Amino acid sequence: MYQLWILLLLGGFVGPGVRRVSGINIYTSNELDVVNGTSVRLKCTFTSTHPVSLQSVSVSWNFRPLNSGQDESVFYFQEVEYPPKQGRFQGHVEWSGDVLKRDASITLKNVPPTFNGTYICQVRNPPDVHGSNGETMLRVVN
Repeated sequence: MYQLWILLLLGGFVGPGVRRVSGINIYTSNELDVVNGTSVRLKCTFTSTHPVSLQSVSVSWNFRPLNSGQDESVFYFQEVEYPPKQGRFQGHVEWSGDVLKRDASITLKNVPPTFNGTYICQVRNPPDVHGSNGETMLRVVN
């Protein structure tokens, strides 16, 4: 009985200090070239330490122009697709991922030279909200 009490007491001191590490890892291509006027798939896959469901995962894609201007929203997904309703990406983006397969990819269609820049993929799966974003540098060539 005394040994059990000691174990419980020590467990009380050790247990609260032990933390489970959570994190999300995102994988993208570093650079892609695409021919002007064609389509390109921006691949973004991820791993998470927590179970993935349509309700838990959110995906944000943003764009940073070459001139280092302000980031611009490209696409958002949480349970359903939220394509842009205005701006340069309207009518040019479609969801090509499957979060249940840990795929957060999008496809850019009819790509013009103004799409040159960095595309940032951000995935959140609470409580996994920490981790680096994936970035792909896109070059539109003739």
